[in-house]
Amino acid sequence: MKKVHLLLHSFINLFFLTLLLLYSSAVSAKNVYCWVDFYADAPFKGKQFRVTGPDKLKNLLNINGENWDKRIESIKVGPKATLTVFENKNFKLTLTEMANHPILMKSLGITTRDILEESEIIFRANTKIHSFGDYHFYHKIRSLKVDCVK
Repeated sequence: MKKVHLLLHSFINLFFLTLLLLYSSAVSAKNVYCWVDFYADAPFKGKQFRVTGPDKLKNLLNINGENWDKRIESIKVGPKATLTVFENKNFKLTLTEMANHPILMKSLGITTRDILEESEIIFRANTKIHSFGDYHFYHKIRSLKVDCVK
């Protein structure tokens, strides 16, 4: 009877261990394609680092021991990732000085939304940006979010 009881407990433990391993493999497989590579130089040259999503970096002051604040020049977005970059720390959207002059904004046809969109850019899966200068975002990235898509 003790052998049967011991065998049953061993089988149950093995079953749950197998389930745990399968689950952890599935979770890590989801993120294997959810990443963004960041480069200090264009196009895709110089020092680099990778963020595996989902992740949020409220500032870039200490990435692998280095300050990347306003240093990112080019990126490659993985096939299951979406990247949002911000020109401010803590994902804050800042209205430029023009936002303090609503009459001027209205006369120029500029909306608050136009100004907000200048403070963040969203990149979809498989995007390659050779230079943020093309987006008028040259050395402006101060925080970022990497989200995983299904």
